[in-house]
Amino acid sequence: MRSLFIAAVSCWTVSALAAQEPAIRIQEFPDHIHIDTDALQAKVRKKGYVSGIAAASFVDKQTGAKDVGFGLHIMDFLLGPGWRDDGYTRDRKYHGNLPKHYVEGPQICTQARQLEPEIIRGKDFVAVRMKFRFTKPGKGFKAGSLWEQTLVFQPGLRYVVCSEQITSANDVDNLLYRIDMPGHVKHKNGDTFANIYLSYHGIIPAAAFKDDFAPDDRFLYQRDDRKVPERVIRAYQVKLDGKPGPWLAGMTLDPASVAEAWCHQRGYVCFIQELHGKKVKAGDTFGAAYLVGWFDDIPAMEKAYDRHKGSRRIVVADEGFRLSP
Repeated sequence: MRSLFIAAVSCWTVSALAAQEPAIRIQEFPDHIHIDTDALQAKVRKKGYVSGIAAASFVDKQTGAKDVGFGLHIMDFLLGPGWRDDGYTRDRKYHGNLPKHYVEGPQICTQARQLEPEIIRGKDFVAVRMKFRFTKPGKGFKAGSLWEQTLVFQPGLRYVVCSEQITSANDVDNLLYRIDMPGHVKHKNGDTFANIYLSYHGIIPAAAFKDDFAPDDRFLYQRDDRKVPERVIRAYQVKLDGKPGPWLAGMTLDPASVAEAWCHQRGYVCFIQELHGKKVKAGDTFGAAYLVGWFDDIPAMEKAYDRHKGSRRIVVADEGFRLSP
């Protein structure tokens, strides 16, 4: 009887400890935040190459797959259409014949150097929020536009709900902002991925990215307001032990938000995406929302997309969060 009692107490103690363990564990370090759920691991950097989810840190616990680029949902700068002599390179392998000029910088990922993420712990979620105010205006503009990014982690999900908002300091006839979505893909002759999927194009084998080509040579998406696609999903299928594994997808939940999207080879697969592309007044706020994460196949991506389609922002409070148009 005594041994049965001890065993019962031990089982109860283990169960109680398990019940008390948080569904999402957060560890803060001087240069990054580590997030651990039952489905994912990820890091958000505070210093160095910042914004979004840090490179080679986004782990799918179901399969062991990991991202193979420079990071996910990475933020660059604000742009407008048309060439100017402002340092924006006209080298075709980088920017093709797609004339742009700087409205505000710097490039956040490489030049902001340090962000101060805010952690919001709520019921069944943890959100990480980052902000940066642009400091380098292009000619004829002033500095001060505010960028805000939110990443939401939830137990049981292999994807992150995320968004950014930009509040403009300028009147601009056509304002674009640039991100990496889901993120660039490092490889040597397709050794890290099997396929690319673009919802507006289809499946593209890794062999198509053997040689460099310009953004406007192949697979370029440009918005046509008369024919907005049903979905904007961009994904790559990682290799595990040399074989096709799960897909890492970036989904822009309002298809009309995407003005232009590149998927070209420049030493790596370059997943540039430009958003908004509309007239703004100083004080206007705009942005987009996304799902970024792991999926077994394209139907699973589409199912998740359609559940949240039309969302453009995340509203977060201590008691919960919601995606909103």
